[in-house]
Amino acid sequence: MAQLNNHELMPEYNFRHIQYATRPALDRAGKAVEGLHQVWISLDNERQLNSYTTEAVKEVILAFRRASNDRRAVAVVFTAVGTKAFCTGGNTAEYATYYAGRPLEYLQYMRLFNDMVTNILLCDKPVICRVNGMRIAGGQEIGMACDFTVAGDHARFGQAGPVHGSAPDGGSTDFLDLYVGYARATESLVLCEPWSAHKALRIGLINEVVPVHKTAAGTFIPNPTVVTDRFMDEMGRVVLGDWKTGAAEEEGRKKAKECTIDLAPLDAAVDRLVTKVMYLFPDCTRKTLESQRKKKLDHWYKNSETNRSWLALNMNVEAAAGFPAFHHGTKEGREIDFVKLRKRIAEGAVFNEKLIEVVLPPAGLEDYRRARADRGA
Repeated sequence: MAQLNNHELMPEYNFRHIQYATRPALDRAGKAVEGLHQVWISLDNERQLNSYTTEAVKEVILAFRRASNDRRAVAVVFTAVGTKAFCTGGNTAEYATYYAGRPLEYLQYMRLFNDMVTNILLCDKPVICRVNGMRIAGGQEIGMACDFTVAGDHARFGQAGPVHGSAPDGGSTDFLDLYVGYARATESLVLCEPWSAHKALRIGLINEVVPVHKTAAGTFIPNPTVVTDRFMDEMGRVVLGDWKTGAAEEEGRKKAKECTIDLAPLDAAVDRLVTKVMYLFPDCTRKTLESQRKKKLDHWYKNSETNRSWLALNMNVEAAAGFPAFHHGTKEGREIDFVKLRKRIAEGAVFNEKLIEVVLPPAGLEDYRRARADRGA
């Protein structure tokens, strides 16, 4: 066998903040194929809903470079540990306690983030996003950089930027309308109301949804909190994949709590997709994906650098209020007082520390002050 060069940047690197593993690629009979595999890159911060820290972002970059160079890899599966979240975006604890008020530091962080998205888009292998829970904010952005998405039907998809002091300019304003059209994209980007997996499938955001709610009897049922039947509502609209409301919502939540989340059907769906990819010409597949990805890359290359600069500067203003509000707030309130903020700004208030304290959730104010003191601010 020929001795081949290793083209990795850091071939001996051992991942500590994410997981990097290989899994068998299955043939059409369901048997593992010797000499080929799929690469799984998994975010590993379950306690914080798989939000990515600075160190994790660095490792995702290296992981995609390694997977891209893996001659035996059929496809790359981008996912996360646990059953609650694929990714909820950047780590708000890190944002609130380190990056808020430090635009230069965030500018350097955003260089890493941009490189992470670019490395996904340039991967030489097909990239499958395995959505094992929430795909929100920056999680939505890195998920949309992937080529395929397969989700458990407990997943939620959406944005959080304008609610928490940022703009979804890490890819969502570039990619989302390519999937769902301008009107739907604007609805999600601005209003930040999450879509169910069923709705995401219906409007073209993802490729496949599988049931993951397992009853005590061992059967899988559709997500009981979501309307999964097609019918016309009172406004004459076709309903499929919307969240249940009122009494139906309460009943759905009760039924969901009686189930366990079992991701075996999700893994089987990923395996089936990898198998389909394996029975294709690899170079033709790569070229097809490269042509398809140009649509994303065209927007990404035009906007990512100026967005990076704006997002950094925003760490001195609205992000300096929004991220601490989320991090130091409680379940009762993780948002600022938007009405009070708008009134104060209309009156000519300066966006400074005094204004931030006025609009923060009262329950988190003391924690916020202690955190600032610890920073020496």
